[in-house]
Parts: sequence; structure tokens; C-alpha cells
Amino acid sequence: MKHIIIAITVFALLFTLPSCGSKSTSNEEHAEEGHHEEHENGNTASLTADQVKSIKLEFGSIEKKQLTASLKANGILNVPNQNKATITALMGGVVKSILVQTGNSVYKGQVIATIANTSFITMQEEYLSTSSKLSLGEIELKRQQELQAGNATALKNLQSIEAEVKSLKARKSSLQKQLELVGINTSALTSDNIQTLVNITSPISGAVSSVSVNIGTYVDANNAIAEVIDNSQLHLDLFVYERDLMKLKEGQTIHFTLTNNPGKEYDAKVYAISNTFEQNTKAIAVHAMVEGDKTGLINGMNITALVSLENATVDAVPADAIVNFQGQDYIFIVTDAHSEEEHHDEKDGDDHDKDGHKHEETKVEIPNEGEMVFERIPVRKGTTDVGYSEITLLKDIPANAKIATKGAFFILAKMTNSGEHEH
Repeated sequence: MKHIIIAITVFALLFTLPSCGSKSTSNEEHAEEGHHEEHENGNTASLTADQVKSIKLEFGSIEKKQLTASLKANGILNVPNQNKATITALMGGVVKSILVQTGNSVYKGQVIATIANTSFITMQEEYLSTSSKLSLGEIELKRQQELQAGNATALKNLQSIEAEVKSLKARKSSLQKQLELVGINTSALTSDNIQTLVNITSPISGAVSSVSVNIGTYVDANNAIAEVIDNSQLHLDLFVYERDLMKLKEGQTIHFTLTNNPGKEYDAKVYAISNTFEQNTKAIAVHAMVEGDKTGLINGMNITALVSLENATVDAVPADAIVNFQGQDYIFIVTDAHSEEEHHDEKDGDDHDKDGHKHEETKVEIPNEGEMVFERIPVRKGTTDVGYSEITLLKDIPANAKIATKGAFFILAKMTNSGEHEH
């Protein structure tokens, strides 16, 4: 207050001395320049390396987000039943080997286990025996047909052999299908290569989610040996209440994160909307196919989603990046434009800006020494959702400008404290 009174007294004395008009004008110009310089410095703040580290500053950039028209919903990741497989043996047997472990990737037709059963040997023996009898029966049928053509045999004999051949053919065909179902190639089967083990193969490609048997376990035809899940067709089921149902339609984009690990965002697109309520709830299931990278996603995970009701995107920053001072919202960008250590003419300033941008891209990490300079940029704040706020820049900034996404409040405090100290 004393400084203000003294300043007013000095200006009053200057205006009362006509002979010093030129000097007064000169002092006014210097005062105006000093005020202008102070105004420019009032939009910047410098933090030392220790200060930057102590307040744990984090940096980012302006992102494109769909915040203006969206609907939040919870759901669960799911894999369609046609992309799940419970692997069983068509016939019972003792597990002799297990060739996969939980988590292994497998392809369609890959052998995952082998089982043994004496009935497999018996079936192959019967198939070979039936094949031999059928060959003899066909020879006899041909002979009887020739005799019948010459009236050298009774019709009854021909009819009997025809019936026997048909029966043998049916039996052979039945055994062949059974053996092929359990994985035995009958076309190459001979009495010298009867198989004692049967391979159990995966019917789909995917990842092994569980193995239910041990070596030596006897499995029946209805016992699960392993389960395989194909996550390539992973989709999510959102649960939306009746009042919001009319806002949804096929083709809408969904952004979602894992409920227990919200650090990464994934995308999905709505492909179907259920026409019935979920059991014991008033929620309706909305089905969406997961798109892009599915790393880290597993069947059964809970998710939190944001359904975009419009395709328009807006400029947005994390909510913590915005601070309010005297009724105006601001963000802070990393800049060297107002450094007091260097002064350049307009051309040099352009070169410096260009170099400064490159510096921001490659050295946005917290420095070990020296200072970081931040410039305060006024913005108009819009919709806030999922931790982000829409902004409209009220001043142009470089396209690759780095902003303080965490710690902006401390930068503002440093700036305002410095301003008060200067005044």
C-alpha cells in the first residue's frame, strides 16, 4: 500500500511541473513498457527441476473425444457359443498323454491328448474282418448272377447272397464312420497297423482355458477333457435401462474400459439390440463387437462403457488440466516463448519457436536441472465426462503443444504468488 501511495505522489508531482513535460512523457512511456512487459510475464511461470518433481507434473496433449452426446453403461465381455469348445472323447478311454496346458494357443485339428481303449482295437479288427467277408461276398454274388443267367442255380441262392452282401456293406460303412469319428483313417488301415491310441483334437482355433483331466484318468464320452475359447470374436453385452433404449441403434460406436483396470480404452460397435428384458432386471442387453486390439481382454471381464450417440468429436483434455482464475478457465502449455534469459528479433523468434517445438517433443520429460517455462492459455470449458472436459481454445497454440495434465493448480499458484510479489 505504501508503494502505491508513493507512486501516486510521484505521478502527481510530475503533472504539476510544466517544465518537466518532456521528462514526464518519457517516464510515462517507460512505465507503459514496464506494464506491458509485466503483463506478458504474468501469463508465464517458471518451475525448477525440483519443483516439477515435487508436485509430480504429468504431460499430455489435446485429444479428440466424443463427450457431447453419450450414454454410460456397464456390461460384461463375452464370447459367442460358436467360438467356445468343450473337447470330449467320442468313446471312453484312459488318458495316455496331454499335449497342451492352460493358456496355450491351439489351431483347429491340433492334437491335445491321446486316449487308449481295447474297444478301439476291437472295432478295427471287426472292420478289417467285415471288409474281407464283403470282398468274398461280392465274388460269390457275381458267380451266382452268372449261374442264374444260365439257369444253373436256384433263384433262392442268388437272393440269399445279395442280402448278405448288402448287410456286409452296411456293417462296413457303419464301422468306417465310427472309426473316422474317433480319428482313425480307415483307408490306410491294415492288419499290420492297427492303432492302440486315439488322438483327441481341437475343433476350433483359440486358447486353452482349462484342462480337466490327468494322465491315467478314465474319461467317458460325456466327460470334458479341455476347453478352448476363440477371443477373435469377443463381444460385449451392455445392460441399458428402458428409458435409454430409444437412444441406441445398430452401428453406434462404444468406448469402454475394464472396470478393474481403467487405464486402457477399447472400441466396439453395436451390432444387435435384444428385444427382451434380462432375467430379474429391467435392463435390456445391447450386443457390440469388440474392434481393434483385444490384448488384455478375457471372457467374463466387467467393463464400463460410453456409447456415442453422435459421431462428432471435440477437443478435450483431462479435467485436472483445467484451472480457474478470476472466473476464467486456463490450461498450461510448455513453452520457452517468454523466457527472460534470451531476446530475439522477429525472425530469430520464429526460428526459436520452431526449435522450441522440437525440444518439446523430444524433451518433455522432467529436467534434471534448469527450469521449465509454462504459458497460461485461456479456454472455454464444455462437457465433462469419463475424466475429460471439452475445451475451446481462446488463443492459438502449436499443434504439438504439450500441456500439463496434472499439477496445473500448482503452476497457477506459483504464477499468482509471483504476481503478488511483483506488485
